[in-house]
Amino acid sequence: MDVANKFLLGRPGRNGADLRVARQMDHVTRQKFDLPVDQQVVSQAWRTRGYSCDRFVDPPGRSWNNFVHDCNELVTVVEGRLEMTVAGTRTILEPGDEITIPRGAVHSVRNIHTDTTHWLYGYD
Repeated sequence: MDVANKFLLGRPGRNGADLRVARQMDHVTRQKFDLPVDQQVVSQAWRTRGYSCDRFVDPPGRSWNNFVHDCNELVTVVEGRLEMTVAGTRTILEPGDEITIPRGAVHSVRNIHTDTTHWLYGYD
């Protein structure tokens, strides 16, 4: 089943807000990495899975919209919060969470934190 056909479940987020999160844990893994998130630990884990690992820093409100890649992508938040939309499915990522964005999926990222968000991304 492609990511565009995944259904969502409403579930309280860590801060008690009602967040809609992806049901399929193969795309979103909550608390995948221990806090505080260490970029070297993530980089090593991703490298064993065939992914690169680079860091992005976004100010509050910054968004990146409607990207499509010809490879799979991983994203993990180090500090802050991101709203990710992948093929129409919206989820909130917090520190330590990991999302897999399948190749060919239209996706957008927005910093919804009140401060700068630091996040890691990698491609296979």
